[in-house]
Amino acid sequence: MANLGNLDFVALDITEKNYLTWVMEANIHLEAENIGDTIKEGKNASSQDRAKAMILICRHLDEGLRSEYLTVEDPLVLWNALKNRIGSQMKLCGETIIEEDMLKKTFNTFHASNVLLQQQYREQDFTATS
Repeated sequence: MANLGNLDFVALDITEKNYLTWVMEANIHLEAENIGDTIKEGKNASSQDRAKAMILICRHLDEGLRSEYLTVEDPLVLWNALKNRIGSQMKLCGETIIEEDMLKKTFNTFHASNVLLQQQYREQDFTATS
């Protein structure tokens, strides 16, 4: 955390409360460095560009998050891992979340005392959230 003063934008906090701001700023900086394609599906990027993107992304992660993703070597894989971790907020970032993902998230947030209710909802195969 000592290097926060040297960052171009605020690092993604371990609590991930600043994710929306962080992802917008990270996208802007990756595009400004001409390495935005490194986090896009189906795009080919040079190994040098992928390395630059990894440096930029990792440099802007809280040290706890950085150590969690220490073994990831590809910026697209890292980007997707972070995106999946915070999937419920991605709808606000212009990315599509399918209904099934939102239902899974809803079912997983049921209190332990409502396991039976959770199972009943899953068995009914609901297709929409309210």
